[in-house]
Amino acid sequence: MPIHPRSAHCARTRSVAHLVVVGIAAAAAGCSNHPFQRPAAATPVSLLPPPGVAAPAASLPPPAAPLPSYADTDPRQVQATLARSQQERQLLQDEVTALREQLASTSGQLAAARGAAAAGGPMLAGSALPTGQSAATAGGLPYAAGMPAAAAAASPLAAGYGQLAVPGVEKRFDGSVVRLELPAERLFDQGSASLLPGGASLLTQVAGEVDRVYPGHFIGIEGHVDTEPVETSTWGSPHQLTAARAATLFDFFTLRTPLRQAQLFLVAHGANHPVVSNATAAGRARNRRMELVIYPERVAAGAGATAEGP
Repeated sequence: MPIHPRSAHCARTRSVAHLVVVGIAAAAAGCSNHPFQRPAAATPVSLLPPPGVAAPAASLPPPAAPLPSYADTDPRQVQATLARSQQERQLLQDEVTALREQLASTSGQLAAARGAAAAGGPMLAGSALPTGQSAATAGGLPYAAGMPAAAAAASPLAAGYGQLAVPGVEKRFDGSVVRLELPAERLFDQGSASLLPGGASLLTQVAGEVDRVYPGHFIGIEGHVDTEPVETSTWGSPHQLTAARAATLFDFFTLRTPLRQAQLFLVAHGANHPVVSNATAAGRARNRRMELVIYPERVAAGAGATAEGP
């Protein structure tokens, strides 16, 4: 049966409309196979973690050097290192303690000096006794009377205190007496009582200054050491060493300076009277010293004679 032309045209029109409807539906549904959509480019996949998230351990690069292991360390080496650390810690604590003691002593001296100034006296360097030390006597004269600064200002020695000056020699009021500290290292070799050439020069200068400012006063020659054992076998004890050193100074003063035998006496203290703590090397060095102790009392007129120098 022949098809009418108009019927054929309507059929073609319906076929085209059907294809358009199918294409639109496929595009709306996201179908990737519809004939009107271009294929999308493939997006690369990143293996890096997002910010704030740690990377897996398997993806990290190996360390440049292996981490230290103490599994094979010798226990004795560890114990030795620990012992050294404990010794260093104890040394630091001792140094802090010594510094605190020195600070307390300096603060006391400053307070005493301010009190003397307020009382109208000269600025004097007071000296407190070391912890646990009481006043003692040496040769019938006071070793340290603990006199307040105001009373020291009235001492016969106060007027000349400001005139007494020897470079490198520390001076201080100690109760009613004046003390001059002479470092042992400037006078003797370690563990020796033989006078060094530089020590002779220092003693000559000190003796001349003392005789100029305090002529005729009693002078004690006192030997001190630290608490370290005596290294040489010459001396059986620190007292023997300090006694020998005091005798060396006595001989030098009476033979080569204006000081007279009648005004000098010797005292060997050993390590009994430290001025600072022996916990540090600096403290031990200061405690190794010879002291000239100038007393207010004078030698009687005509007692003794000035020895002639060589």
